[in-house]
Amino acid sequence: MNDAFPSLEQLHAIGALQQPTYSDPAALAAAVEKLRNQPPLVFAGECDQLKSSIAAAGRGEAFILQGGDCAETFAEATADNTRNKLRVLLQMAVVLTYAASVPVVKIGRLAGQYAKPRSSDTETRGDVTLPAYRGDAVNGYEFTPEARIPDPQRLLDVYHASASTLNLVRAFTTGGYADLRQVHTWNSEFVRNSPVGAKYEAMGSEIERAIAFMEAIGADLDEFHGVDFYSSHEALLLEYEHAMTRIDSRTETPYNVSGHFVWIGERTRQLDGAHVEYFRHLNNPIGCKLGPTATPDDALALAAKLNPKNEEGRLTFITRFGAGKVRDGLPGLVEKITAEGVNVTWISDPMHGNTFSTSNGYKTRRFEDVLDEVQGFFDVHHALGTVPGGILVENTGDDVTEIIGGGEELDEAGLVHRYESVVDPRLNRVQSLEMAFQVAEMLRSR
Repeated sequence: MNDAFPSLEQLHAIGALQQPTYSDPAALAAAVEKLRNQPPLVFAGECDQLKSSIAAAGRGEAFILQGGDCAETFAEATADNTRNKLRVLLQMAVVLTYAASVPVVKIGRLAGQYAKPRSSDTETRGDVTLPAYRGDAVNGYEFTPEARIPDPQRLLDVYHASASTLNLVRAFTTGGYADLRQVHTWNSEFVRNSPVGAKYEAMGSEIERAIAFMEAIGADLDEFHGVDFYSSHEALLLEYEHAMTRIDSRTETPYNVSGHFVWIGERTRQLDGAHVEYFRHLNNPIGCKLGPTATPDDALALAAKLNPKNEEGRLTFITRFGAGKVRDGLPGLVEKITAEGVNVTWISDPMHGNTFSTSNGYKTRRFEDVLDEVQGFFDVHHALGTVPGGILVENTGDDVTEIIGGGEELDEAGLVHRYESVVDPRLNRVQSLEMAFQVAEMLRSR
């Protein structure tokens, strides 16, 4: 295929994976046409700013914190839920900023994370088999024939839910909610009142003194009162992502304006696949997941295709090996990429490689495995003299019970209390903050 931006038909002709089968082509075409005429959700200039920040993280001059839901739902696109997600990410960022002594790039896994790849096209319960739930962007979670029919109207619902979420985020991050002193007060409450918070009292006190010092000398930087906050999601559904791609008037190049940072998943990163073909034309900063099956040559070939100009900040490799495999699998990839002089920012996704099902039927992860994968990620980069650029976690600001272990010592029996995720388990508020303090120690020792 030539270098012209591909049409949707060309992408489908390649054989796009993980796409729903719609029964009404006319309704689908109408929904896509409506999307093409909607205003952008994000702007090309914001994407460029994020690309510069990701480039800094690749050089060790910043650190990326990316977090949010595994799969957003329309029902939870509320002001309270958005505020809670934002709050816990801001709390984590303050701790990481102090420990790393570099800016923390804050990216929400929100305002677009409504579609999920699935290992099977169908789901069977008892003797009933229905299409798999592929996220609210495609169909409903309820196990009924009606709910599980892919509905193109949902693509427009994704747009409107994402727009309202981004409006809330912009209001919160500029309207005083993100003020450094307020966020630190929340962390002080966590240290004082959480059963695991006492472990982090020393670092909390250090941050307290640092803020007091800044106030004493009269420092009142703009950064104290607001933050830059970016949105991201896996760009999975080609109808939605293609319709939300616009040609930027400044550069005459395509940007996906449904999110600042979009990524290719582990299941759709085929070098000759439709997703790689679509992504290689975008001017956004982009990511690509790499799991245990990825070889060093795979990584090199993907980098060559997705970032042919070898631009800093353009390409992020998000590694997801599992705690037991990261120390053996990651070094070969990093060594090959580094030896070839390829510009890549490395992020650890410590969630997806550590999922298992419990005896009582819940999909979960062990907090200690999640933390160990991050530690392994840091260990590998430290040994090779390369830069661990950030972490991507699935988390929520609520007190859910979805991941076992951690300072709260949640066990399998405790999962029943508040298991609310419709796809994958998330770190709850306390586990998220505990992880931030633990990763802060890794950053300090770096």
